[in-house]
Parts: sequence; structure tokens; C-alpha cells
Amino acid sequence: MSNIGLAVAADGTSSAQGCCAPLEALPLDPAHATDMAKMFKALGDPVRLRLLSIIAAHPDGEVCVCDLTTLFDVAAPTISYHLKLLRETGLVEHDRRGTWVYYRPVRERLRQLSALLAAPDMAEAAR
Repeated sequence: MSNIGLAVAADGTSSAQGCCAPLEALPLDPAHATDMAKMFKALGDPVRLRLLSIIAAHPDGEVCVCDLTTLFDVAAPTISYHLKLLRETGLVEHDRRGTWVYYRPVRERLRQLSALLAAPDMAEAAR
């Protein structure tokens, strides 16, 4: 997965742009749009969004799957499925320790999502 997107300007020229250029700056190239859409699609499910939120906000920086399964009214295999989708999109990574699996957020991917949607603040936009 590349951290560089090729942005296409309004005049049709392209330029190397960091992966995190806001939508308002330059349009996304097709490959970058596909990559970002997969992450947004994964977060389109409330269980996965909550899982990522819990993992990202955990004070230890990682969470055991055993602690996650008790927080939801769904079966453990369903939680495992949702975590698998978050892993496949690169939003979380995991380590197996004995019989348990620990999950932690991939902060760079979260920054990419955040930066993509970054908009100038209202005071700046009013100028």
C-alpha cells in the first residue's frame, strides 16, 4: 500500500501529492480513491466503527479480543469477523499471544482518513 497518491488537478495535470491531501485541495486518483473507500466502507458498520473507536481510545494502546467481545450484544465469531475486516483495510493490526489476540490501531491510516476530510475552519473559510 502506497502512502503517495497521484492527484489530478483541474487543468488535467497530475502531481505527486501526499496521501493525506484534503478533498478540497486536489481530486483523488483512482487507486487512492479505491483504497480510501475500502476504509470508509469498513467504518460504515456501527459495530466496526465502535470497535475501532474502542481500540484507538484504549489507554494501553491495544486491546485483547477477550475484552472486546463482552462489550457487544453479538457472538464472538461476529466480533472476529468485524475485526478481520478492519485488519484487511489496514485500520488495525494484531498480535497473537497464546490463545488471545491483541488489537491496536494503525495510526497512520487514521491520520489519512482524517486528513482526507480535513476542511478549513470556519474563520479561514470566511476570509
